Amino acid sequence: MTAHPPVSVVIATCDRPGKLERAVRAVLDQDYPGTVQCLVVYDGVEVRPLAVEVPPGRELVHLANARTPGLPGGRNTGCDHATGELLAFCDDDDRWAPDKLRRQVETLRADPAGTAVTCGVRLEGPGIDRDRPGPTRPVTLDDLLADRIMEVHPSTLLVPRSTVAAAGPVDEDIPGGYAEDYEWLLRIAALGPIAVVPAPLVVVEWHGGSFFFGRWTTIVDALRYLLDRHPEFARSKHGTARIRGQIAFALAASGRRREALRELRIVARLNPAEKRIAATMPVLTGLVSGERVLALAQSRGRGV
Repeated sequence: MTAHPPVSVVIATCDRPGKLERAVRAVLDQDYPGTVQCLVVYDGVEVRPLAVEVPPGRELVHLANARTPGLPGGRNTGCDHATGELLAFCDDDDRWAPDKLRRQVETLRADPAGTAVTCGVRLEGPGIDRDRPGPTRPVTLDDLLADRIMEVHPSTLLVPRSTVAAAGPVDEDIPGGYAEDYEWLLRIAALGPIAVVPAPLVVVEWHGGSFFFGRWTTIVDALRYLLDRHPEFARSKHGTARIRGQIAFALAASGRRREALRELRIVARLNPAEKRIAATMPVLTGLVSGERVLALAQSRGRGV
């Protein structure tokens, strides 16, 4: 790896021009001495080039999603046109600290065999404003099987092109594109540990929901797809219980109580302490809606 390898950053967007411009400016304003290419991929909307100043050593490219509609296809379209030796993603409502790329490249150069590098995040949104530092040691596949580790957010990753080639593209077949980032992350971690800059170098806009809020059937289908795609979950009882607990919660929230109860029995056998058992029971009995439980968790910077 050269001292300052060229970096390509893919920002897939739907229709949030104000937030998009903020994210793009943060990428273009990096204090990284190497060249930075920022690729904005418009998914399902007209390409509207941003009128932003592009500093020397920076390139801004606007593209239409030429692959499967949705975030996975948008990210893959950007990767198809990327020219950098290193690749990164940034959500269109997130923004980077000015020193993100510089510090992450320094970390990768210190370990040329590293598969990727992540960092911590800062959550900002209604009722929440807190730092979530990244792990203090490299993240392994076993770590990610046991726990999603939300700090290893897609907007934090910097990945050598060789890793992307070995891991393959973002999965465009996962139902609804749900958990596509986690699925891709598992493939990256299977190649080797992911290095970490613990500092919160990405501001993640944390709002009271997401595109998938309440789309319970899609969530169930995607999580079952994830378990089928990654048989290595079999070596992590806690990890399997976590995913199946999420499936049980989504089934209960969608009114499929009998199926939810079957899943909960499996979860309890795998890990009686799995927290999603307690989260699912009041939904299963009709005491509270799944949306209400999820909103409460998200107000605390967590998911279910």
